[in-house]
Amino acid sequence: MPRQLGELEDAVMTRVWQWNRPVTVREVLEDLQQERSIAYTTVMTVMDNLHQKGWVRREVEGRAYRYTAVSTRAAYSAALMNDAWSRSDNPAAALVAFFGMMSPEQRESLQAAVRIVQDDVVGDVAGEAVQGDAQEAVQDDQALRSDPEEPGDGELPADRPPGDGTSPGR
Repeated sequence: MPRQLGELEDAVMTRVWQWNRPVTVREVLEDLQQERSIAYTTVMTVMDNLHQKGWVRREVEGRAYRYTAVSTRAAYSAALMNDAWSRSDNPAAALVAFFGMMSPEQRESLQAAVRIVQDDVVGDVAGEAVQGDAQEAVQDDQALRSDPEEPGDGELPADRPPGDGTSPGR
């Protein structure tokens, strides 16, 4: 089950998700430094930890790594919601309480998502492209379940033992 990202992990992942391309520690550092004072080694450690936890992939480029997100923020949020919901002793009551906290815009998004899922289950949208974030979340979910290179059994990344034996010689 996924754990919620820490504050700095979330700040780093937000950039990786927003930029939607391979990023270096230096790029993330420079962007973070616009908001706070932070050391290169701190960002490097956080990104290494995110890699060890399976949130990002990395490839060596010269003497540095380029990091890419394994899934989207939408898939991460969905996993957190599912985890919280599954821990409830009364899932229906938890959903009613959650829906009661939603803004009208969030309720509209929920209704649209339910229609997409119902249409998909019934087969009414077979062959049609589903637009927007809902399609991206479904694709991420399917990729996570079917990617043989990723750890786990189709769930979002879980903690891995530290150290994967690779280092570009920092």
